[in-house]
Amino acid sequence: MRRKRRFSSITLLSVGHACVDVYQGAVASLVPFFVTERAYGYAAVSGIVLAASLLSSVAQPVFGVLTDRRAMPWLLPVSTLLGGLGVALSGLGGSYALTLASVAVSGVGVAAYHPESARVARIASRGSHRAMGWFSLGGNLGFALAPLMVAAVVGTGGLRLTPILVLPALVGAVLCLPVLRAAERRTSAATGAVSAAGDDRASFMRLSLAVVCRSVVFVGLSTFVSLYVTERMGGSTAAGTAALFVLYLGGAAGSVLGGALADRWDRVTVSRWSYLLTAGSVAGLLLVPGPALYLFVAVTSAGLYVPFSLQVTLGQDYLPSRVGTASGITLGLTVSIGGLVSPLIGGLADATSLRTALTPLVLLPVLGWLLFRTLPEPAPPPSRSSAGPAPASPQGETHVTFAHVTGDRATSSQEMKAPITTEEHTWTRD
Repeated sequence: MRRKRRFSSITLLSVGHACVDVYQGAVASLVPFFVTERAYGYAAVSGIVLAASLLSSVAQPVFGVLTDRRAMPWLLPVSTLLGGLGVALSGLGGSYALTLASVAVSGVGVAAYHPESARVARIASRGSHRAMGWFSLGGNLGFALAPLMVAAVVGTGGLRLTPILVLPALVGAVLCLPVLRAAERRTSAATGAVSAAGDDRASFMRLSLAVVCRSVVFVGLSTFVSLYVTERMGGSTAAGTAALFVLYLGGAAGSVLGGALADRWDRVTVSRWSYLLTAGSVAGLLLVPGPALYLFVAVTSAGLYVPFSLQVTLGQDYLPSRVGTASGITLGLTVSIGGLVSPLIGGLADATSLRTALTPLVLLPVLGWLLFRTLPEPAPPPSRSSAGPAPASPQGETHVTFAHVTGDRATSSQEMKAPITTEEHTWTRD
């Protein structure tokens, strides 16, 4: 029964996550339409992507700090609506400044959503890597569906129909309400604080640098892969849209696979080899001619997303006293670097070619692989609870104690014991 409730909550959170991240994917999906209807150049459309990604990323640690101080579950429905509203307004009016302002509003909504949703999802998952993988899957599906949604709406009636794109936000805001009520019941009795003495800031910094490498590759490809494939496939806009869809859809498979692999091996090992795989697949994307490049788009996407949810929980476990801040940085601040680099890629593409501009992306996953070689798998935080260790499980099963706290809280994927006075769960890892 407990496992059923856990996956019911994760399912709702996953769908809600999709309803938010569809707007991150929508901004990149709108790029070809801004180019054709408004004659924006590469640098101009890079600026639009930058406006959305910068605010959705840089502001996330701010919301993370706030949620470390006080739980703010109401942010989930409000931020979902805000993310949808910004994209809905982006196609109205011909002003470039108004377009930037609209996608910026959407970016703020996305920023407010992720740290608090990561906190709620970690509570609902009770430390399961696989459950967190399913939560991340929702976001990846939202990215994957964005090109189809934009093509179905804007592709048929132009940018004037962007207000229709607010519909997923309305659905997501409603779906998160029962999850928030359940999470509030589980956390209302838990109080306490976690000392910062257990924080491994050096490892967290190296992890953040690796996430930056991933961010530059992903944002660069999500911005330009559609245009690049359009050029390679003889000017077919449909071919470019299909490549963007494959890029996002491959991430869905990667997220689920990452959680399953981490349950078999440790998160650092799985992430390290994923980065190495990504380096080879990006090279193949740029070098292989014809339709075969779609295979390399899919492998690149999977390689980028296998470590995605694992990096979030690693960050939380490296900074157990600042879970919201860690989530805001790994989900947000590091991603902003990708948005900052995107205009540089666009400027280089304007001066040379897209293939030349995208070639440096091959090296960044190699740097991420080298950084992960220096990272330890976080050990379970030392117990300061009066309760003894979890009882031995028959047939090799592992029982893990999970505790959560409000205020300055900690969560961990292995064992979570904090100086709390109430509500402690014992669960069996899948």
